Amino acid sequence: MKAAGVVAMSGLLGCEAETKTQTTKHPNIILIYTDDVGYGDVGCYGATKLKTPNIDKLASNGLRFTNSHAPSATCTPSRYAMLTGEYAWRRKGTGIAPGDAPMIIPTEKTTMADILKKAGYKTGVVGKWHLGLGDGNLDWNGSIRPGPEDIGFDYSFLIPATGDRVPCVYTENGKVVGLDPNDPIKVNYKKKIGNDPTGVENPELLKMKWSHGHNCTIVNGISRMGWMSGGNSARWIDEDMADVITEKAKAFIKDNKDGPFFLYYATHDIHVPRVPHQRFVGKSGLGPRGDAMVQLDWCTGELVNLLEELNLGDNTIVIFTSDNGPVLNDGYHDDAVEKLSGHKPAGPLRGGKYSAYDAGTRVPFIISWPGKIKPGKSDALMCQIDLMSSFAKLTGQSLAINEGLDSLELLDALLGKTENGRQNLVEHSISGTLSLIVGDWKYIEPSNGSKVAWQTGIETGNDPKPQLYNLKNDIGERNNLAHKKPGKIQEMAELLKIIRDKGRTRI
Repeated sequence: MKAAGVVAMSGLLGCEAETKTQTTKHPNIILIYTDDVGYGDVGCYGATKLKTPNIDKLASNGLRFTNSHAPSATCTPSRYAMLTGEYAWRRKGTGIAPGDAPMIIPTEKTTMADILKKAGYKTGVVGKWHLGLGDGNLDWNGSIRPGPEDIGFDYSFLIPATGDRVPCVYTENGKVVGLDPNDPIKVNYKKKIGNDPTGVENPELLKMKWSHGHNCTIVNGISRMGWMSGGNSARWIDEDMADVITEKAKAFIKDNKDGPFFLYYATHDIHVPRVPHQRFVGKSGLGPRGDAMVQLDWCTGELVNLLEELNLGDNTIVIFTSDNGPVLNDGYHDDAVEKLSGHKPAGPLRGGKYSAYDAGTRVPFIISWPGKIKPGKSDALMCQIDLMSSFAKLTGQSLAINEGLDSLELLDALLGKTENGRQNLVEHSISGTLSLIVGDWKYIEPSNGSKVAWQTGIETGNDPKPQLYNLKNDIGERNNLAHKKPGKIQEMAELLKIIRDKGRTRI
């Protein structure tokens, strides 16, 4: 485990806010990291069919970015890059992790949590992890190491992978919650184990039918990816998941109200299986996906309201964003397509989750810090990968040469003091295809592979010929200008090669 020395507080940004319970020169930070929420899924980004009043209120009190990106078009690589400040495509083994994957962030690698811990923050992660746990020989019935505590987090309460993958249990500080030692957990992703019913063998037991890839062990009436046996007393109830992790997040805030604290709150919503609590069922009129979005909005409101109750609102940065773009049919029959009713999850963008097109990574990004960030809108090109360097600057630190290799210090843009963001950004799709954005131009490198991601119907952006789009005039990436701009294609292809070969973006 890395040392966590304390760095002297600085008067940077004049953050001298006082509350009844807290006096600190560094603000608290809450990162609400949602799952599969698209650019068009939020009211303040143009959604009219879905109502998201709490998220919209956060935006009205803060800064809404129109050109901010997740590091990848899928979950695991985005989370890896956001926490380490390194593009995930630079490192092998950072694809979508199975539920029994070893932890993919090396314990010697500095993370955003490490940086904030060095500045005196109490650090916690609550919710979806999906970055692997253990060293490859994990015994779910004992101490689960390595884990978040080995990469900078003081506290963890985790959904180990995703809701659609076994094991369907929570872990807290490296232990499965509620486990009966007489009913040990076993997990296997290669063959069936135990006698639990499965989706493919016992479809009559399902309360939600699978469409593809989710037909193994049934837990709570839903078949998952992978097989598990045992751990019956520890298994979660999907309908209660949002309540459980939100209460854990609130408890972390209360326990650390004297601060400063950093809370990485990674929601499960609106990832599949979409099984919102009964009090949200039917509230959106758009089926389970829409109802899960209503539930997510409630979760956001719960955290923001608690800050106000504890008089911490003025000294807390709250960020709301998503790990990648939207997907509808992602393994279960939940009427996501049938009940869209005109809703456009990607807004004006093309593609979605998994895609090289912009809907894969351009996601909602809202930051609020009352009294410090002027409410408004920013068109700066930003990426979640830059949070690490920017938070280092916020807390009076500098990254070492081998830390945050692709994380740029963009604190002024993050705080709305300038719209000068990144000069360029590399986007990453499920197939490994890379895209490069420079100013208004976007280049998608030639690639082979399927043009549609599995049974989702989402365009991957794969094409054996290069693609070039002017995003200012063509945000929907419909007019490929490659044949008209061979010089621009060559220029951007060469720059992408330099970025790839150099092994780092940050000087």
